[in-house]
Amino acid sequence: MSGDAAPRPRMTRQRVEILDALDTRDFRSAQAWHERLRADGSTVGLATVYRTLQALAETGDVDSVVSESGEILYRRCEAGEEHHHHLRCRVCGKAVEIDVPAFEEFAHRIGADHGYGEIRHTIELTGVCPECAAAGRG
Repeated sequence: MSGDAAPRPRMTRQRVEILDALDTRDFRSAQAWHERLRADGSTVGLATVYRTLQALAETGDVDSVVSESGEILYRRCEAGEEHHHHLRCRVCGKAVEIDVPAFEEFAHRIGADHGYGEIRHTIELTGVCPECAAAGRG
């Protein structure tokens, strides 16, 4: 989500299959993405899903966030490599990308005030989406 992306890994069949399965709406765990792949008839193993999602997060091809329980959740990036932040539903995982220009300025000013350069950061806000709130979840 922020900073320089790692070099692009080779696009294997499994990597393409995993990328195709990811959607841009919900953050899910590697286990949940593996279950979705299996339901769609994939034979990609769980360890491959974990490694691939981690590599794709490092290159900026997928977004990753840490849930309240400490689990890493992933989804396909809508913004590509553009720096962005999220507002994520704690109940269903649905997320929207948010623009926080005042924070961007603040982060760089704080860094500069302390003599730091190349400031990197991540912002993630969580709440309960309108659909989950209307359904009484959360």
